[in-house]
Amino acid sequence: MTTTTPQVNSSAAANAGKAVNAVLRTPPAAPAEAAAYFRASLVFHADVSDVAGALAADGDPGFVVIDSRSTASWDQGHVPGAVHLPTALIAEQAEQLLDKSVPVVTYCWGPGCNGATRAALALAELGFQVKEMLGGFEYWVREGFAYETWEGPAQQTADALTAPVDAEDCGC
Repeated sequence: MTTTTPQVNSSAAANAGKAVNAVLRTPPAAPAEAAAYFRASLVFHADVSDVAGALAADGDPGFVVIDSRSTASWDQGHVPGAVHLPTALIAEQAEQLLDKSVPVVTYCWGPGCNGATRAALALAELGFQVKEMLGGFEYWVREGFAYETWEGPAQQTADALTAPVDAEDCGC
């Protein structure tokens, strides 16, 4: 009778005795947990390119965009068609300006600012369906989408580090 030794092929066994790098010091979540997390992330966030594409398509995009910044910031530049509703005024004005049956997408300056998150929280607490636009106004401009200022329409060339140079779609 021949006996075989089972082969252990796990990352734990493979890494036994090795120094673990900072990426793997905390192991990745189980696939089901990761899927739940990333699914939830998509429920709460919208990408700048996806928002721009939906707004540029014919017809109603099915959501309204809210710029949660100050009037001075709005005048400096904002997404065309956005509603100006500074976070501090949401509790007072949201129900007069918005329809609770229409989802809201909030944005602020950019990834270094959590103003869109605060605005989204305030709207959700009032009963609105809401998503936050990742990248905010900064990435709207950096990706080369047209915007409006107090002086009129404006647009910059897309930053090659944020948008494909020779394609309409980044493929993600």
